[in-house]
Amino acid sequence: MKKATCLDKDEMELAKSLENEEWVSDLTEKERKQYEDFAHYSLNKQKRINIRLSERDLKKIRAKAIEEGIPYQSLISMLIHKYSEGKVSINR
Repeated sequence: MKKATCLDKDEMELAKSLENEEWVSDLTEKERKQYEDFAHYSLNKQKRINIRLSERDLKKIRAKAIEEGIPYQSLISMLIHKYSEGKVSINR
């Protein structure tokens, strides 16, 4: 199958440099691992649930998600996952 070429000159140069592995990541090992975890969580088969939160809590969660650069649903899912794996505990 023939590739459709809808790229302009600059895009073609970028594509070639990517293919030639001229790009080097500037992520730290910790950041790379974090993004791998995000991808892992988002690629897992998921079930839909409904949950009621106070508006205040939801606003805070959304703000934290923006700080982390991820969707708030992903943040909630990651927190639940970490709790279920015993990596987060509830202080009483």
